[in-house]
Amino acid sequence: MRFFFNRKAHSVFNAIGEVREALGTQQYIASDEIATVMFLAERLGKPVLAEGPAGVGKTELSKAWAAASGRELIRLQCYEGLDETKALYEWEYAKQLLYTQLLRDKLTDLLIGTKTLGEAADRLAAEEDVFFSDRFLLPRPLLKAITSDKPVMLLIDEIDRADAEFEAFLLEILSDFQVSVPELGTIKAKHQPMVLLTSNNTRELSEALKRRCLYIHIDYPSFDAELKIVNLKVPGLPPKLASQAVELVQRLRGMELKKHPSVSETIDWARALIELNAKHLDRATLDTTLSVLLKYETDLNKARRSINRDESKGRNN
Repeated sequence: MRFFFNRKAHSVFNAIGEVREALGTQQYIASDEIATVMFLAERLGKPVLAEGPAGVGKTELSKAWAAASGRELIRLQCYEGLDETKALYEWEYAKQLLYTQLLRDKLTDLLIGTKTLGEAADRLAAEEDVFFSDRFLLPRPLLKAITSDKPVMLLIDEIDRADAEFEAFLLEILSDFQVSVPELGTIKAKHQPMVLLTSNNTRELSEALKRRCLYIHIDYPSFDAELKIVNLKVPGLPPKLASQAVELVQRLRGMELKKHPSVSETIDWARALIELNAKHLDRATLDTTLSVLLKYETDLNKARRSINRDESKGRNN
């Protein structure tokens, strides 16, 4: 297996404004910082590490970027215990066994003349390359991204969920865009993939990994930005209701809750309000739909008590 590495990044944008506009066509509203980092990642050929709370649009950024730049998206979802065989490649042992059975007669011919078990083993060992070749290699996301005939977008999602050992394993890919397969040697990328890693900050990542990446922190959006997202993603929501919904979500994020509502949950809530044909955010609608935003009973109770207090103050004033 031989591959030739095209070190130059496949960049299709010449200005930061073009990046922002391209992401906008995919319904992704990018801040100046996001647009700048993505532009530089293309120009410098560097992976991007996007950190921030869950549900603020880190994964969506990779999807939008893949679509905007015309690349196939290859996704590796990380989890505790993830290892090379699930992320890089596996040998198809069942297929190897099937071939062995089909070639039994050939093996008999091959072993003719051998007198000892050692001689037979040596002769079989000389044929091992046949069984450890591309024919029996099952590529997983990382190898698919490296061997793709076209530039691709590689999303390594929630890297903070993987073990530190797996994080260290990624360093070769992130710095040299190559992988090592013991039976085949080093495989360099045909085309340098655009790589985006996401992290929800559940653990501290290594300096070695961060050093290889451009860094961006994506936080909850401001009121204006979130209202713009809701209007873009949920067309048809009455303007006053959209404003009320976003205002409440922003208030909830200011409270001490076990889990704050994400942007994706704001969008889900907005869609739920349309399905319920809500015209404004009255108390009954709020009581029956608040669980779309909050997923813990303690959070629901705390939010309802806060809303009750605010309503009481409003009546007294």
